[in-house]
Amino acid sequence: RLHAIAADLGIRGARIVGSLAKDLDHLDDHEQLIDLAEQALGAIDAVLIAHGVLPDQDACARSPYAATQAIHTNFVTYASLLTVLANRLERQHHGVLVVLSSVAGDRGRASNYVYGSTKGALSIFMAGLGDRLSKAGVAVVTVKPGMIASPMTQNFKKGLLWATPEAIAPAIAKALSRAQSATLYLPWFWRPIMLVLQLIPGWLFRRLNL
Repeated sequence: RLHAIAADLGIRGARIVGSLAKDLDHLDDHEQLIDLAEQALGAIDAVLIAHGVLPDQDACARSPYAATQAIHTNFVTYASLLTVLANRLERQHHGVLVVLSSVAGDRGRASNYVYGSTKGALSIFMAGLGDRLSKAGVAVVTVKPGMIASPMTQNFKKGLLWATPEAIAPAIAKALSRAQSATLYLPWFWRPIMLVLQLIPGWLFRRLNL
């Protein structure tokens, strides 16, 4: 799939296109990965990080290994990559980092608290990183999608609030091109939804069984 996408980008006019498959759980490879990107492109001015897993919450509740593996993939790998990239963009005094987090990180829910905790941690990490990098002219954008129809959610029953990758992609592309720090809820209606959920008292929220 990477080769097909790379070929398509070339046909569409991209001057330089490269592709590389990596297991991002291997933290020791991150510096080399960014080195290869810089060598291929000449410089790095925009980065989109969008990887992760949707763990089985029941399995994570039973197994410390399953829980910590999900946390490693969904948060620790991001923290590692972002640290490498932030240091380089900070030195060059320009660039934009765009990361896909999730609305699941705005409030812990019994049905997916391991996944949600990784996204909550990532959003907080991005907020602090954005404050740090603002002094160097580097933009940090946290994207918080709602429920998206994708291979990750192929076994879920789809409903009214679901969106497609194609529906939210233009807003992400615009954020990359604008290079201004922001937090984006996609689609837009998730911002008021999550605001309401955050205001619900704990005793009532537990009764909702979300």
